[in-house]
Amino acid sequence: MSHKTQGKRSVIAALLGNIFVTFIKTVVAFFSGSASMFAESVHSFADTLNQSLLLVGLKRSKKPADSDRGYGYGIERFFWSLISACGILFIGAGITVYHSTISLINYDSGIVSSFSYFIILVLCISFVIEGITLFIAFKELKGSEKFSKKIFLDADPVTLAVVYEDGAAVLGVFVALIAQFLMYFTGNGIYDSIAGIIIGLILGFLAVLLIRKNHLYIIGKSLDPKIVEEITELLLEDPCIENISEFKSVAVDINQYRIYTTVEWNGSPLYEEIYKAGDLREEFDEIKNDFSEFTKLMFKMTDRIPRLVGNHIDKIEKKIKEKFPQILYVDIEIN
Repeated sequence: MSHKTQGKRSVIAALLGNIFVTFIKTVVAFFSGSASMFAESVHSFADTLNQSLLLVGLKRSKKPADSDRGYGYGIERFFWSLISACGILFIGAGITVYHSTISLINYDSGIVSSFSYFIILVLCISFVIEGITLFIAFKELKGSEKFSKKIFLDADPVTLAVVYEDGAAVLGVFVALIAQFLMYFTGNGIYDSIAGIIIGLILGFLAVLLIRKNHLYIIGKSLDPKIVEEITELLLEDPCIENISEFKSVAVDINQYRIYTTVEWNGSPLYEEIYKAGDLREEFDEIKNDFSEFTKLMFKMTDRIPRLVGNHIDKIEKKIKEKFPQILYVDIEIN
């Protein structure tokens, strides 16, 4: 799957699922007065808004490079993912914890208990729907790779946001269900308010994780040190590069990077290539008795040398891109 379309399927699936789930949760929360159902309805509403923002980020990140953005618009997806995470924090976690705390102080178990069957039914439906969207998102996140910690470290923040949001949604529904069963067996409505607070805290924790992930890309995520070491070794294998004085890397899109390096250059191997080719000897033999022509040859060589250096750098850059597909742009400067 292309990095340009990565995450789109999971975002759309989650958005459609959350629109329906938000509606049924909101209706039951309104009539029941349940703090945990209110928390869940706000949770799903926040997810719906956030996934809409993620779609905006995905669309804008597809724009090709232009005069304003020479390295493309890939960073757009990280910006909108960050806005989405802030929405989860302030809308999802903030409102939920505040409302549930008020409900904890002034709870009315009688009203809630009369709607307990409807609440449990809606939560079970939500659990199934959000479980399906979580499966879709996780499948897209995992791709063809084996399950490991690495797939989360290198994940597209958009897809990762959907996985985390759906995972938190499933966990939130589970917490709300436990609260409803505890209320049913104990007749104490305090569990409903406590569940709402827990759901809000889950959202807050999720938001912090996503903010940290997107912040890393926006300020400029660097290549893995092992990859940097391998690229450095490849550069130093070239006879024209004596030393690397500077090396920088930054993400320009998901799993795509730009590298910049300053090298100490040795042009002797290029001169040896010219000498071995025999062209220079032939040209010299033709004009060795004519100083004027010899001068013209020197000026010609002055123009030829930068071309040789430029062509050799192009070969080095091509070799790097072939061996490391995640490197989209290579800038080599001679010191």
